[in-house]
Amino acid sequence: MTKFFISQPMQGQTDEEIQQARQRDMEFIKTVYPDAEIIDSFLLESAPKNARSGVYKLGQSIQLLSGADVLFLSKGWEQARGCRIEHSVAVAYGIKCHYAG
Repeated sequence: MTKFFISQPMQGQTDEEIQQARQRDMEFIKTVYPDAEIIDSFLLESAPKNARSGVYKLGQSIQLLSGADVLFLSKGWEQARGCRIEHSVAVAYGIKCHYAG
């Protein structure tokens, strides 16, 4: 079984929009890799009051990425700061990358 972590742009989107895009990505992954396991990386937990929310959630995402075999980069990832950081981590640590077309 191949474990996938989905990296997707989120800034300026509602939770519903994020979940819809995520669902489309999951359906695509499952058509190409029927045995794929998708790591649930949609985080609803709020950051502590003394932390920057984006940095806090990025840290959690990187922890989850550590268990992935493949980083799936959603359309538009190049413009999203968090996605670019996740991509850099994957490249540095030898995690395969799949780029959405």
